[in-house]
Amino acid sequence: MTANMKFGVDALVELLKAAGEPTRLRLLALLSAGDLTVTDLTDILGQSQPRISRHLKLLTEAGLIDRYQEGAWAYFRLKQDGDAAALANVLLAATCENDAVLLRDSERLAAVKRARAERAQEYFKRNASEWDELRRLHVDDAAVEAKLLELIGTETVDALLDLGTGTGRILQLLQDGYRRATGIDASRDMLAVARANLDKAGVLKASVRHGDILNLPLDGNEYDIVIIHQVLHFLVQPELALAEASRMLKAGGRLIIIDLAPHTLEYLRDEHAHVRLGFSHQTMAEWLAKYGMAVERTVDLPPGSTASRGLTVTIWLARKGGEALEVQISGTTAQAGSR
Repeated sequence: MTANMKFGVDALVELLKAAGEPTRLRLLALLSAGDLTVTDLTDILGQSQPRISRHLKLLTEAGLIDRYQEGAWAYFRLKQDGDAAALANVLLAATCENDAVLLRDSERLAAVKRARAERAQEYFKRNASEWDELRRLHVDDAAVEAKLLELIGTETVDALLDLGTGTGRILQLLQDGYRRATGIDASRDMLAVARANLDKAGVLKASVRHGDILNLPLDGNEYDIVIIHQVLHFLVQPELALAEASRMLKAGGRLIIIDLAPHTLEYLRDEHAHVRLGFSHQTMAEWLAKYGMAVERTVDLPPGSTASRGLTVTIWLARKGGEALEVQISGTTAQAGSR
């Protein structure tokens, strides 16, 4: 990657100027370890907010870091793509591991991340009982994840998007299969959980952002895989989320939807905010076709028990611009859209 970097003299000098200042180099080192706010960085570096903001502005203008807004908060991270990002990584690799300043920054960063994890864990504890009840209704998460890994395959993709990322579990599960990934969620509390989980797992090539699944704060045609995991049944117009997913995908890119098959558990509407009681194969295939995608495989995973209250989980694999192929129903194969 570094061998292919090409800069004009003026551009290279400007990049080196941007990075060649002690505080800005320290900021690059910190942001290489994950997304941080101005407040995080002022706490770590012990400098004023205006000074930190000025340094961040210079680094952003140089293309060395990315900035994104989440409500009243602005988050920053080391840029993941492009020659400027490659140069930043070369500079960071040249720093001494035992440098006293960088070691002290690293210790303070660890303290910030511990505090973040503690806040996230408190939120998780408050909501764990509700999530556990829902999990008991359908097939074990491990079975769903195993099937997801099987459907995606082993080939590494450039970019993955997880819509409704929740705890960031999908970003962790698939970390060996992508070069970069983004998770989107409408809940800032859940984003705090996801960031803490990604920090704990050491996943640095994924980031999470606040956003509306029906109006994504992202450019289109950028992603090889988009995943929507147990989100659509909360939406009044789930087909609009599919339209946004299609907009995000590159030509030939894959969309994977994990959601519930049709069921009759009406209490989920009142007690767990479910708007839709599952989706049929036919309905999903028609929606996907409307937005230029075709179902390639559909897999139904029945609940672990034969209890009447059990829910079947369905996984749809569709391709942008593809042709409909087959459906796998409880271990058997049928034509897509047959149900």
